[in-house]
Amino acid sequence: MSTPAEPAAEAPRKEHERGRMRGFWQRVSEGRHIDDLWVQFTADARASYGFYGRDIDWDEIQKLPKWKRPLPILKQFFWALLLKMSPARRILLLMALVLLVFSIPNIQRFEVLAVISLLLLLSLELADKVIMKRDLEIAREIQMWLVPSAAPIVAGAEIAFASRPQNSVAGDYYDAFYPTASAQENGKLMLVIADVAGKSIPAALLMATLQASLRTIAGEGPALGDLVVRLNRYASAHSLDGRRFTTAVLAEYDPSTRHLVYVNAGHNPPILRHANGDTQRLEAGGLPLGIDMEAAFETASIDMKPGEALIFYTDGVVEAFNEKAEEFGNDRWLGAIRGLPDWNAQESLQFLMKRVDEFVGVTRQSDDITCLVFRCK
Repeated sequence: MSTPAEPAAEAPRKEHERGRMRGFWQRVSEGRHIDDLWVQFTADARASYGFYGRDIDWDEIQKLPKWKRPLPILKQFFWALLLKMSPARRILLLMALVLLVFSIPNIQRFEVLAVISLLLLLSLELADKVIMKRDLEIAREIQMWLVPSAAPIVAGAEIAFASRPQNSVAGDYYDAFYPTASAQENGKLMLVIADVAGKSIPAALLMATLQASLRTIAGEGPALGDLVVRLNRYASAHSLDGRRFTTAVLAEYDPSTRHLVYVNAGHNPPILRHANGDTQRLEAGGLPLGIDMEAAFETASIDMKPGEALIFYTDGVVEAFNEKAEEFGNDRWLGAIRGLPDWNAQESLQFLMKRVDEFVGVTRQSDDITCLVFRCK
């Protein structure tokens, strides 16, 4: 028979259990809202589908009647997943699946063995991912040392930049620096944006060598045309016969005259936005760095005026796509630049990146995205 004290004691116990559940959910979800978690799950699922889908022979699938397609697709997806594991883990997965298929209610040990095998396989794959993620985080920290964390002070101008790697590390490179102490005294500023062919760690390693060679050569004070020629020779010697080339734009700006000299080595042309909204593309230059050791490069110059903005960017911006597989494209990008309000460099950068984000939505990023805004006051 219950006593009157029992109901009173029940409420604190239930509240304690609810508190534990909230704490568990907070720890697992890292405090994220359910909508954010769903968006992340959707992006991960699409990325995984694209990753394994590359190994499917879609041409052969399309030849089949629609009602016959699901089984071959599942079969090829399974093989795509299986062959990305080590041989020992493939055997472990197959054993677990066999135990699950042949388990019967009266013999539960098969089910237990299958679950244990799957958990062991999961733990092994997770351990690899955690180790790789830790290494990538260290690589990301090192890479961040190679690019400026804050824009240098430039008389009569402002600089803002943003970079979003597709993975933990990127092949994009941006910089704004005074090559020498005398250059800083005279106001000569170097502006750079570059994109190494490829993604992730291989591209990041080449980006690091590009940064080191650029800083070394620029510190000797050569003219911009000579600097690019020497940089190209170094890149060509380490480009695996042109397979690891680099597109880049290098510019030298003199604040005292607002005169900018530039070379475009096969990169997306920077866009100069005049105060009245008109735009101009900076295209003069030559081949990407690393393709032809004896390549020649053309230099060109512009005189910037107050209220004008120069937008440097990598192809990840214009090639960003949404869930319908539509590219953001050059026309939308030009439209966003023409529509820039009369804001400072940082606000202008945020305005442009927001236009890209609104278009892409929840679709996972497919390439490194970098943008640099140089604005005259």
